[in-house]
Amino acid sequence: MSDEKTKPIIEIVELHKSFGEHHVLKGITLSVPAGSTLVILGGSGSGKTVLMKHMIGLLKPDSGRVVIDGEDIVPMSPEELEKIRRKFGMVFQAAALFDSMTVYENVSFALREHRKELGEAKMREIVRDKLAIVGLKDVEDKFPASLSGGMRKRVGLARAIVLDPKIVLYDEPTTGLDPITTDYVDEMILDAKKQLGVTSVVISHDIASAFKVADNIAFLYQGEIVDQGHPSTLRHTQHPGAKLFLQTWFGKN
Repeated sequence: MSDEKTKPIIEIVELHKSFGEHHVLKGITLSVPAGSTLVILGGSGSGKTVLMKHMIGLLKPDSGRVVIDGEDIVPMSPEELEKIRRKFGMVFQAAALFDSMTVYENVSFALREHRKELGEAKMREIVRDKLAIVGLKDVEDKFPASLSGGMRKRVGLARAIVLDPKIVLYDEPTTGLDPITTDYVDEMILDAKKQLGVTSVVISHDIASAFKVADNIAFLYQGEIVDQGHPSTLRHTQHPGAKLFLQTWFGKN
């Protein structure tokens, strides 16, 4: 069997980043196999968002490597980074849809930016296909305000996958959601992996969601990955910070 599926599509090696005297990332090393779902779990201020920004080249590290699909992006020019970013789709916290645009206009936004050669009919077809993948139909002419929270998240995912990315990043996808909508979003992440075969990286502090969707979890604590592995092994972590964090959930369940 080919090792293509298990070959890392994201490799982060000894990544350090400081802002002034604040050392935010302290030697992060991570490997994400193609087609898998990694959840980077940790509390507020642990460095999760800073780490994610390095993955898509929005921040340059003080030292270390960020290898995306075999290419080290750290020394790349802005033009080279723009090509790399097309390998990514991004699902923002609270979906971050444009309120003044219809669902169709939101989902087709990246097509208009990067695929100008496509006609209106072809764009409509692609948008319908992506919405169908996330379980939505007949919503193209609706505005975000008329959709439920779960539906807005799905529109956000449809927008993220419209250019057929290899990697989808989810930024705190369940923050502020009720339990039913949270389950809806968890299923959306699992469905995207199953139907599209994408690699997913989820930034989260939601323990229950992390243990539901992850193939692997990396626990980030004070700028360091202090434990990582399959959810079944991370549940028994011996690191004091990770253990205390997880007990807030497992101690009640």
